[in-house]
Amino acid sequence: MNLMISKHALRTTPPTKATAISADILFYAVAGCALGKVLVARSARGVCAILLGDSAEELTADLVNRFPQATFVSNEAAVKDDLAQVFRYLDTPAEGLHLTLDMRGTSFQRRVWEKLKAIPVGRTVSYMELARWVSPLANPRAVASACAANPIALAIPCHRVVRGNGDLAGYRWGIERKRELIQKEAKA
Repeated sequence: MNLMISKHALRTTPPTKATAISADILFYAVAGCALGKVLVARSARGVCAILLGDSAEELTADLVNRFPQATFVSNEAAVKDDLAQVFRYLDTPAEGLHLTLDMRGTSFQRRVWEKLKAIPVGRTVSYMELARWVSPLANPRAVASACAANPIALAIPCHRVVRGNGDLAGYRWGIERKRELIQKEAKA
């Protein structure tokens, strides 16, 4: 069951690693950005979601669907620094986006996401190339599925993966956002 708690119901900062928590509590906030709306969510271990979209309602529903066992606390103060880093990245992608991440996925997905984090700003790779980086036996379609499952846009830059011919392939948060990100990073 999902429980949405107001930001005033709990403390204003997320729990530290030393804090023992029995439930998975995610602090989050939605803000406007150059790409529409962005939702940033963090657990006690780090940022677990950066979602892009057109409305706060859409993004909040996506967050709830991705983390069905979590308790959600809308609290801008708890993710203020993370949001600021996302905004800095969108303004100047060359500086990169350096956040502590709480990557939740299968072991294969996490391997793909780690490889995605190694792609430098301004560079794109094909699904085939990324699959080879993951494992000589990795299937490009499985890699594409791992990219589509990525809940941490920008910090895990799945937007940097394109088709073998260089054309843009699908992007969970819209092909136009992908195009804009790639173009902005190419200028960096």
